[in-house]
Amino acid sequence: MIYDLLVIGGGINGAGIARDAAGRGLSVLLVEKDDLAAATSSSSSKLIHGGLRYLEQFEFRLVAESLAEREIMLRIAGHLTWPTRFIAPHVPGLRPRWMIRVGLFLYDHLARRSLLPGSQSVRLDRPPYASGLRPELKHGFIYSDCRVDDARLVVVNALDAAKRGARVLVRTECGSARRAGGIWEAKLSNGESVQARAIVNSAGPWVKEVLNRQLAEATRDSVRLVKGSHIVLPRLYEGEHAFILQNDDRRVVFLIPYEERYTLVGTTDVDYDGDPASPLASDAEVDYLCRAAARYLARPPAPAEVRWRYSGVRPLYDDGSDDPSSITRDYTLRVDDDRGAAPVLSVFGGKITTYRRLAEHVMEKLAAYFPAMKPAWTAQAPLPGSDFNDREAAKRAVFEKFPDLPAVVKQGVFRRHGTLSPEVLGDGQIGEHYGAGLTEREVRYFMEREWANTAEDVLWRRTKCGLHMSEIERRRVAEVIGR
Repeated sequence: MIYDLLVIGGGINGAGIARDAAGRGLSVLLVEKDDLAAATSSSSSKLIHGGLRYLEQFEFRLVAESLAEREIMLRIAGHLTWPTRFIAPHVPGLRPRWMIRVGLFLYDHLARRSLLPGSQSVRLDRPPYASGLRPELKHGFIYSDCRVDDARLVVVNALDAAKRGARVLVRTECGSARRAGGIWEAKLSNGESVQARAIVNSAGPWVKEVLNRQLAEATRDSVRLVKGSHIVLPRLYEGEHAFILQNDDRRVVFLIPYEERYTLVGTTDVDYDGDPASPLASDAEVDYLCRAAARYLARPPAPAEVRWRYSGVRPLYDDGSDDPSSITRDYTLRVDDDRGAAPVLSVFGGKITTYRRLAEHVMEKLAAYFPAMKPAWTAQAPLPGSDFNDREAAKRAVFEKFPDLPAVVKQGVFRRHGTLSPEVLGDGQIGEHYGAGLTEREVRYFMEREWANTAEDVLWRRTKCGLHMSEIERRRVAEVIGR
């Protein structure tokens, strides 16, 4: 079989492109050398956001596109995306109040907004926003963005791509590919040889390596690898609002409610030259994030309290900026072909917020090679599990269908699977309960339907149950999956 499209890389961009292409009638093969979302796409700040600080870098196109995507994601990924109000405390001596007001006015008006409330000034010396803050912080601003389950967003895009005919192979690397007779001939690490009319190189931090080594293509474009680290602490304040904090180095740090019992703090921007598959959050980064939070919180967090730290490598398009925080978060798409045939399109940069629009732009650039391709469609079609109008009503239906199951199981399954929950739970015989709402039946579903192979796939990407479990419980899951 000759595929129309071979997509290399199973992060958010690769999964989104595979979904979009399959829905337009193309035959698609997606290959990922590790697990879906194994690298950058599971190590984000878990936000669908416009990028307020990008306004200072005059990234108006990127911010407008990101703002528009927030509303689309709330509609098509409603079980994985939640509206969140963000509080920006004002500290005299950093950004002046007028500058913040202008930025928030642009934030409210650069794109149409119907689901999210706009910004306004707030007092921080009275409930509910005084929670946890130092008493001298009296004034601030409130605005809207969204939180997201980043790794599950990748998985549901891959699920929808497969439902529409795409073939998804994990732990399968594209070893090499060469043009022959107007098509690509590729050799995969599983021993298969496949042919494709076009290749999309969405390998994230490895995009240039894939282009140069596996595909033997030269390029002048460069990738700047920037490490971003996060820490997870026991809940630092009450309430479901998040904070965006100005730091004295003019960066911003987020405090975000996370997994009900925790607060997520991030992120850093550090140039990185190590292996993108195994970045580590350094003690210096942990100290930096704790100090940034301590400037604002009545009880400063200590590094010893950190329950989990994680780090990801952002593959940013190298625009020559000296400061890692100033490098554009916009994406660049490059197409190379051989006399009008066998194109390879490489994705440089990008962020999780704009993955769907990036995929549309990819398909626009490939349209000349596939004249029979169907039009854009992903802005209206809900992702698997999000085909509802009322999230709470959909959740109640799941709870009522399985009255005898523990609430912690139903809660976790709905958050992860939405309206697919009855498919996951089946006849309600869930088998062993491993802890944190994770059951034998759901683990089997992950392995049979969602390409999970290891305990890490299940505990830290398909779910975040690993954060809530004891070491004994995590070992039990590893034992079952290994068996």
